[in-house]
Amino acid sequence: VQLQASGGGLVQAGDSLRLSCAASGRTFVTYCLGWFRQAPGKEREFVSAVNWSGRNTYYAEAVKGRFTISRDNVKNTVYLQMNSLKVEDTAVYYCAATAGLYSSDARVYAYWGQGTLVTVSS
Repeated sequence: VQLQASGGGLVQAGDSLRLSCAASGRTFVTYCLGWFRQAPGKEREFVSAVNWSGRNTYYAEAVKGRFTISRDNVKNTVYLQMNSLKVEDTAVYYCAATAGLYSSDARVYAYWGQGTLVTVSS
């Protein structure tokens, strides 16, 4: 599975942004997909994940209620809709895929996209 993330940019606090991650590979539909982020000087952290069907979604407490993850198994794409963005959301966002069950542990994800930068200004 190859992943290509896009949609990052510079926005103001309170704005919205939608990230996309396009995947290649016929087994895309069977993978759990996740978004992680890494802010400058910090470790990579879990943001959100969605199971293979899209029915089950998971969020870090910091983004719950503001971010929404979804997937389109026809387009082989996973999305992260980010609303009410805060300065502390500034980070490089990575999409990732795992053939296993949902996990917030980055070590479980075998496939990673290249990252897309989200900068939120005050």
